[in-house]
Parts: sequence; structure tokens; C-alpha cells
Amino acid sequence: MKPILLLLFLSTITLFAKEFNLIIHKPFDAVLFDITQDYDRTISAVGVSKEFQQHATYSRSYDNAFDYLESLSQKYGSQMHLIKVDSQSTHIIFSKTAKLTKFNTAVSLKKSATNGYFVGGYTMDGSLIVAKLDTYGNLLESKYFGTKNFDRMSKLISLSDGGVLAIGSSITSRNTQDDMFTTGLGNNDIFITRFDKNLHMLWSKKYGTQYDDIGIDGVEAYDGSIVIVSTTSYDKHKDVSLMRITENGDRVWLKHYKSKKRIVPTKIIRTRDNNFVLSLVQYNDARKEHIRLIKFDLYKNVLIDKEIFTTHPSGLNDIAEFSNGSFIAVGYVKDTFNTDALAMLLDADLNMLKQERYGDKNYDIFNALSVLNNSQVAVAGIHTDKNSQEANMWIVKLNKDATMATSTNPLSRKTKTYTLSIYEKLLQLFEQEIKNKQLHINQDLTIEFINDTLYFQIGQYHLTSKQKEFLKSFAHKLIPFLLQHKSSINTLEINGHTSSQWGNTQLPAKYLNNEKLSMQRALSVINYIFTQQDKTTQQWLTQIIKGSGVAYKEKIMQHKKEMKKDSRRVTFKIILK
Repeated sequence: MKPILLLLFLSTITLFAKEFNLIIHKPFDAVLFDITQDYDRTISAVGVSKEFQQHATYSRSYDNAFDYLESLSQKYGSQMHLIKVDSQSTHIIFSKTAKLTKFNTAVSLKKSATNGYFVGGYTMDGSLIVAKLDTYGNLLESKYFGTKNFDRMSKLISLSDGGVLAIGSSITSRNTQDDMFTTGLGNNDIFITRFDKNLHMLWSKKYGTQYDDIGIDGVEAYDGSIVIVSTTSYDKHKDVSLMRITENGDRVWLKHYKSKKRIVPTKIIRTRDNNFVLSLVQYNDARKEHIRLIKFDLYKNVLIDKEIFTTHPSGLNDIAEFSNGSFIAVGYVKDTFNTDALAMLLDADLNMLKQERYGDKNYDIFNALSVLNNSQVAVAGIHTDKNSQEANMWIVKLNKDATMATSTNPLSRKTKTYTLSIYEKLLQLFEQEIKNKQLHINQDLTIEFINDTLYFQIGQYHLTSKQKEFLKSFAHKLIPFLLQHKSSINTLEINGHTSSQWGNTQLPAKYLNNEKLSMQRALSVINYIFTQQDKTTQQWLTQIIKGSGVAYKEKIMQHKKEMKKDSRRVTFKIILK
């Protein structure tokens, strides 16, 4: 075995020196299952976090357990969780739960053409979910689908037309009137559904044998057909099957890998030479797992079949190819009392070149990876603190040689922790105002008023009664909140804005007049908020408030057209120490 690198971990949201190694602690178990690079070079990962009601309520009784779960869904229970991280450091840009209508788990994350996301998963009562999010992680649309029985999603894969394919399993209906009952014969059948880029369902089909069949993963071939990997379980056996289907879901060929020993597929990828690599975990007679990799072509011909034996039992959960034809894979390695995360380098012939282990003396595992534009690798998984029983979200960045990458702009632990918590708390604090579309809060802690009644009239800076009424309520929440977190607050910026118009004047007068007006708008807001506070609070505000006018530098644009009314506003920005 190659030299082993062990890292010791701290708490909350933790940064190790300058290493790109981020652990995100949440109440109860929280894990990450998939990761991707965004078009702006940031990194996003998806998984599940949990929150439960701490005090029982008895205001209503429930006859059905799922009705009870749904009654808690917007506040408690398992929810899809999306995290976006700066690619140059370990600064968390945002951390959001989807808050769908049922307890749910996310298993897969794919990019949309608009720099948003497709997230795939399933609910605890057996429904499948595909959610479409914007680039900020806001839910645009979600689709619940599947049969009336119990379904599970394994993977969501990207397609060349901008759509996605959901792969999983479904309990057989046994009802011949059910349109889904076409080829399903066993307890579980492979269940595949295709969506276009707008999340419209194109088709949904079942495949299988008389035994238990489960769809594991898939990948699109260069000709638009799709190769699916699945398992078939019967007696004490678990076979692996490869199936090629057309873009419409019609089967082209089927190949079974039968083995007397247990074998489990984990990932399939398409290589640069338009062949495929399948990663599997194979068990020996002592029921210890080791790694098996199979390379095959589009016509099911096996090109390489490689078994990799390590000192300790190990398995790979994800694999990707570098531009030079070599591979990097991640997974886990076990010794007697400990499981570590594993990173492994392989050459073009799937021979192991190097392996590195990461983790504490507990349970740590890498679930997914994404090769970045600079040949580094983002990895998502699970970390468990020493002497703890709760899993935590884990994001690391590796170099091409599988060593830990460094952060080029490391932040202090204190700042990173507050950046995440203050943003989330602001969303909770102004939940009603956001819901009523009165304001919007950005991940950089900028607060923007977005209601027509809160904009300024042309050339005006005096506050209207509507503006005063809202500002009073707004300040009544914001100022105590800032005081509560004053140890981390550096500045409260209050910026006045204008549109670019000023009669028929030329540039110098147009700019200077708008600059003066924007300053007057900021000062009107500062004056109104400041005079409502007691003297102690006023004294503190003098140390943090910064008022400025930015004229029309940050005017609101939509479809290349200036939104003049929306531009006449004031914004707040919280800057942390």
C-alpha cells in the first residue's frame, strides 16, 4: 500500500491551515452524495440534512403516518441540501435546503444549460423527484413521478439535449391495467424516466426479469443511445447487467455478468475514446471487498477486465478520466475498526499508480468527484468526528496526484462560520418579507427592496409614508439582529441608487446630479433609522454605518433594458469582520 495521509478534524465549519478541506456540521446526520463544477468555476454539492421538532405538539391527530410526515415537511425532517463553495477558497457562498412538500433525499446533481441545477432524489414514502433550481439554488420547479408503488432513484445523468435521465427501481405493480407494467416481472424492476431541458417528461419505462432488478447508473453514448448498468438478485446471487437502449428507451442489447461471488456496480462513465469503464466492488470468499474495473465498447465487447487488490478491503464509488487518458477514483478503505476515504490514481490501462487515504479514526468516505477545469478534483462525501456518531457533510479538493489541494484565499474559521449562519438567519428573520416579495437577500448579505411602494419617485429623496412604514418594521428586526451578532459585524453599508436618466443634460451634469441624489437617498434612510434608536444603539451604529451614493453604477437591467423604476432604490449590505 502507498503511504497513507491521515488528517485530524476540528468542528463546526472547519478549515485546515490552507488546505481545501471543508466539514459542514448540521444537527443530526448530514451527508453529500454528488458534486459538480459550475460554469463560473465555483463548486456545488448536494446531499441531505435533517432537522426535527424538539417539542411535541398535540393539536391534531393523524390516522396515516405519511400525513403526519407531510404536516412537518416545510420545517422538519430530511430535505435535499445544496451547498455552493468558492473554488479558490473554502468560503461557502450559500447553503440551502429545498423544503419540498415531503421528507426527501437527494442522490444526484447535474448542471442545467442556464448555470442552474437538476437535482434528483426520492421521498420517504416512495415517490421520485426531479427538481430544477436556478444558479442561486432557488427552486424553480419540481416533479414528483413514479408508480403508485414504492420507487427509489439511484442516479440522474445528463444528456446531450440538455435534459436528464432518472435511473432507479420500482416495485412491480402486478396490475395489468397499469401502463407502467410493460416488462416488469419481479419484485423490483429497473425504472427509467427521461426529461427534456424544461423538465417535461418524455417517457418512463420499466425493464427487468422475474427476479429483483435495480437500476444503478447510466451514461449516454456518442450516438445518443444510453448504456445502463443494473443488478439482478436471486437466491444468494447478485448479477450485474449492462443494457443498451435507444434515446426512446427501446432495448438494443443486454449483457449479464454472472459470478459465484457477490459483485456490486457503483459507476459507469464514457471515456474519451467513446468506450466505457464500469467500476464494481467484488467480494472474496471471506466477504471482503476489493476493486474491479471493466472497460468495454459500445457493442459489449470487453476490452479490459482488471481486479485491484489492496491490503485492506476497499471500494470505489466514483471514477473520472483526465485529458491524458489516466483516471482518478474515490471511495473507501476499511481496516478493523476504521473506515477512511480513498483516492486512487490509475493509468490508461486501469493499473493502480497511487492511493491516498483521508479521514479521522472513525467513519469517512468519498461518494463522488468532479474533475475541474484546472485538472484538480472536487470531492464530496461523509466525515464523522472522532468519538461522534453523527455524519457530517464533507467537501475537499485534490490535486491531480491525489494529494490535498490548498486554498489560495483561506478565510478564518470564525468568519466562515458566521457567513453561513448569518445568511441563513437573515432568511428566517425576513421570511415573511421575502414571501411577500418586499425584499430579496443575496448570498453576499446584500438586502434589496423589490416592492414598487419602496422605490423612490423620479428626482425624489424624501421618504414617503409607505417607505417609512416599511423601514420602521425592517429596522425593528435588523438592528437587534445586528446587535446580537455585533462581535462579527464590521460594517452596515446603506447605498443610494438612481436610474441613468436626468432630463436632457450631458454626461458631467447627468452623473454629478445622480451622484448627489443617490447620496441624499442613502442619508434619508440613515436619518430615519438612526433617530428611532436609543442612545446606546446610536453610539454603536456610528461605528458600523457607512452611507454612500453610487448613482446609476448598479442600475437594474433586464433583457438588456434598464428598469428605471427598479433602479431608484436603497440597498443594505452587511460586511463581516
